[in-house]
Order: sequence, then structure tokens, then C-alpha cells
Amino acid sequence: MIDHEQIYRSQADRYDLLVSREDCHGQILPALRKIRELKGLDVAELGAGSGRLTAQIAPLAKSVRAFDGSAHMLEYAARKLEKLEISNTILQEADNRKLPLENSCVDLALSGWSIGYFASPKNPDWRQDVVQALAEMRRILRPDGTIVILETLGTGYEEPRVPTAELEAYYTYLEEKEGFERTWIRTDYRFASVEEALRTIEFFFGEPLSSRVREQKLTVIPECTGIWWRRI
Repeated sequence: MIDHEQIYRSQADRYDLLVSREDCHGQILPALRKIRELKGLDVAELGAGSGRLTAQIAPLAKSVRAFDGSAHMLEYAARKLEKLEISNTILQEADNRKLPLENSCVDLALSGWSIGYFASPKNPDWRQDVVQALAEMRRILRPDGTIVILETLGTGYEEPRVPTAELEAYYTYLEEKEGFERTWIRTDYRFASVEEALRTIEFFFGEPLSSRVREQKLTVIPECTGIWWRRI
């Protein structure tokens, strides 16, 4: 079984190469801006990873405080943002359930592919963890602030397909208990060759997907991404 936590602790370069091939049609940023225009906002980003979303939103935002549980990922993100000459960000190691921010200090609380990791069969208390993370996002928001959460709706599928029962329960909780609205977009991966696709994806997605790539000679892998949002 793939250990994503180990990947986040030690393989930021491989992970960033993978996500750099995703969203090949540039759907994410326009979808975010449709929900809440980013210009001039103070943003808190949970689960920033290698700086994938940070690098997109920081040029528009007033400021970005980006958090992740992996110091390794944040070190990689810092180098990337420096190369891009992005200077309005502060990166800090933190748990999604306890953010080092004061109350009512940001306009947008954003989490990309991060809170959903709580919703695991290995974590029987995942609902409590999700509730705590959402409470932190609400706490740091100013009046009329917005929470936006991005999560997977299936890798290798052209229509949304929730990968696990736990994620299905988590998404249902967001919508039915927390009042989030939802939309979804395609964020397909595009590779220069089948060989590049195979080199890039197997460490993160495993053999079943790489076998499909090999057998079908895929250079584009469909991906569906859900976006949940709520004004506070």
C-alpha cells in the first residue's frame, strides 16, 4: 500500500513534478475566482504541500499564509516561490486542526487535497478531526469570509467517482451538515509521453493506474476535482 505520508515527508520533488502535470487546461484558478475573487485578499492555505496552489493565488492575493504538516514540503515550496519572485507569502509548519493564526485575520481559508486525508479507514475518529479543521477555518475568517475546499473526485475517470466510502461520508457531511455548496471540474494530467506518465504516476497512484497507462498508451489521464465552498 502506498504511504502518502512518507511521500510528503521525503519526496517533494517527485510530488511537485506529478502535480505540475495536473490541471493541464488551467481550470482551477478560474474556478476559485468564480467563487471568490482573490485580488486584495488575505488568504490562509491549509495543506500547501509543494506550493502548487500557493504559486497560483499569491500573485493575486494581498497575502498568503501557507501551512503544511511537512517541513520537507514547505522547504521545497519556499525555493519554488523564491524562484518565481513571489514575496507576499509566509510558510509555516502546522496541523490543520490547530493553526497559528489569530481570530478573524483572513478573508479566505483554502484547503487543497488535505483535509480529506483525515477521512481514512485507519482513522476511526476522522469525523472529529474534520470538525476541528473546519472550526479552525471558521475561527480565522473575518466576517463574510469564505471557506474553499478542493478534494479528489476520482483519478482516471471522466466523470466524478468518489474513491472511498469515508470520503463519500466526508463530502456528505460538508454538504448536509455544514451547508457547503459543491461543483466539480476536470483537472486532467497531461504528459509528454507514455514513458513520462509511467515514471511520474506510479509512486503516488500505484500499479493499477500505471497498468492502464501502459496498456492503453495514455498520455492524458482524466481527473475530477470537487470544490466545496461556503461564506461565513
